[in-house]
Amino acid sequence: MFEILVNDILPVFSVLVLGFLLGKQKVVSGDEASTLNRIAFLVLQPPLIFLLLSQVDLASFYYLAILTYGAGQAVIFLASFTLCRYVLKHDVLESWLLAMATIFVNSLLYIWPISTLIYGETGNVPIVAILTWDAAIIFAFFVISTDLLVHKSASMAMSVKRLAKNPVLLTIMCAILFNLSGLQLIAPVQTALEFLSAGTAAITLFALGVILSATSLMPSKTVTLLSAAKLFGLPVLVAGLLGVGDWPLQWDQLLTLNAAGPSGAMAFAIAMLYGVNTARIAPVIIWTSVLSLFTLAWLA
Repeated sequence: MFEILVNDILPVFSVLVLGFLLGKQKVVSGDEASTLNRIAFLVLQPPLIFLLLSQVDLASFYYLAILTYGAGQAVIFLASFTLCRYVLKHDVLESWLLAMATIFVNSLLYIWPISTLIYGETGNVPIVAILTWDAAIIFAFFVISTDLLVHKSASMAMSVKRLAKNPVLLTIMCAILFNLSGLQLIAPVQTALEFLSAGTAAITLFALGVILSATSLMPSKTVTLLSAAKLFGLPVLVAGLLGVGDWPLQWDQLLTLNAAGPSGAMAFAIAMLYGVNTARIAPVIIWTSVLSLFTLAWLA
């Protein structure tokens, strides 16, 4: 556990910490970090997503295991949204994105690099599978649903036109279609995509650290409850549901590892995009990032 924590998890986490510290010291400003984050989102992240989704062997996935993971996500999301909206009395959009933070794990930029270091690319198929699920289904669902909640009076045609310009959604669609076509990337294109995507995780985590440095670290009741739902509720429920299935034990272990990861930054990014209050969303990301260090080391 200690060796995995020191050799595989802390090196990735340190990039987030570096951004947080430099942000606190005003060495890097929030505006600069937002620019970095935007570049990573628009330019660097799509090639990484395309490489992962276009080349993964879809036939090697245990789809029932993925759907079981999704069932756990659905239960935790509904419970978290109900808590935020009807007990804690937050508005609909904030409750929607707070609940998203309890089920959308930082898989692409945090769990995937760590699990690749530990298990190698060949042993990392379950994480790539859940990355595919989260990117193609869960992220797309939240981008579309949030846009529709914000633009309730807009026509469906306007919503579709707006969403069609989203680079991540376009990349996901193109990557899956390319995968299903059976075609292979030509070497120069693959090299260019690999070169572009190489710094995605580091730049995004660094920028996120800077942006989060401007938020209060003091956990409120909402932050405490949702962090607990993310760090304990989701992995415990997912582990319990996966335990009744008939698939390799490695899928149980790695999907539970993913469920125990920190909240992803996408809820925060969507909130910023649509002007939703981030005062409670950001601390959930911070606290789950810190507290998940030890559970990830134990589960790995």
